[in-house]
Amino acid sequence: MLKSMTGFGRYEVVTDEYKISVEMKAVNHRYLDLSIKMPKKFNYFEAGIRTLLKSYVQRGKVDVYISYEDYTEGNMCLKYNSGLAAEYVEYFKKMSEQFGIQNDMKASVLAKCPEVLTMEEVPEDEEHLWKVLSGAVEEAAKRFVGTRITEGEHLREDLVGKLDYMRELVDFIGEREPQILSEYRQKLEDKVKELLETASIDESRIAAEVTIFADKICVDEEMVRLRSHIETMKTKLLSGGTIGRELDFIAQEMNREANTTLSKSTDLAVSDKAIALKTEIEKVREQIQNIE
Repeated sequence: MLKSMTGFGRYEVVTDEYKISVEMKAVNHRYLDLSIKMPKKFNYFEAGIRTLLKSYVQRGKVDVYISYEDYTEGNMCLKYNSGLAAEYVEYFKKMSEQFGIQNDMKASVLAKCPEVLTMEEVPEDEEHLWKVLSGAVEEAAKRFVGTRITEGEHLREDLVGKLDYMRELVDFIGEREPQILSEYRQKLEDKVKELLETASIDESRIAAEVTIFADKICVDEEMVRLRSHIETMKTKLLSGGTIGRELDFIAQEMNREANTTLSKSTDLAVSDKAIALKTEIEKVREQIQNIE
C-alpha cells in the first residue's frame, strides 16, 4: 500500500464515568515528528503511546490531541487512621489523669482531630486506564492510516500517469536522434555542393563530420538511464511501502539526465521535449514529497 503523509483520524470512547477523545493529523516531514498533547494524568503513558504510534506511522509531522472528561462526582473516599486515633485516646487519658480533669472524649470529638479522618482520591486502575487509552489511540491511528492510504492511491494514479507521459517524451527523443543526424548530413552535403559546385564531395570527410556531430549530441546513455529510472519508480509505486525518500532520490537522478539531454540538444523539437520532461520531473518531485 502506498501512503500519503497527510492524514486525519479521530476516535472517542464514552462510558458513564468518562470520555476519552483521540485526534490525529499530519503534514509532510522528512522524518517522523510526533507531538502529543494530553492531560497530565496521562503523562505516565506517553512512552507507550509513542511506541504504539510508531507501528502505524513512519514519516510525517504528526500532531496527536488527547482529551479526557470525568463524569463522576469525584473519585474520593474517606480514610480512617485507627493508629493515630488510638494515640489521641491514650494522650487524652494521660492528660485527664495528670491534671485531674474529666475525660469527656467522644467519637464525634475524636473524628475532628487532625488526620484521624481524611478524604483521599481513589487511585486509578492504571492497567485498566491504559487498556482503554491505548485502544482509543490505536483505533484513531487505524482511521488516520486509512485516510493516508486513500490519499496514497490517488497519488499513485497521478504519478503513474506522469511517468507514462515521461516515457513518451523519452521515446520521442530517442527516435528523433537518428533523424537529426540524417538531416545534419543532408544539410552538410548541400552546403558543400553549394560551395564547391562542380567538385566532387569527399564522402569520408562528410562521414567524419557527421560522426563528430553525432558524438556531441548523443543522448543514448541518458535515455537508457531515464527509461530505467521511470520503470523503477513505477515498480516501486505499484509495490507500495515506505518509499518516499527512495523515490525522491530517483527523481533527482532523472532530473540530472534531463538536464544533460537539454544541454546537448541542438534540435528545437528535442529541446521542447527535454523542457517538458524537466517540467514533469519537477511535478513528480513535488508529489513525491507527500509520500510516506
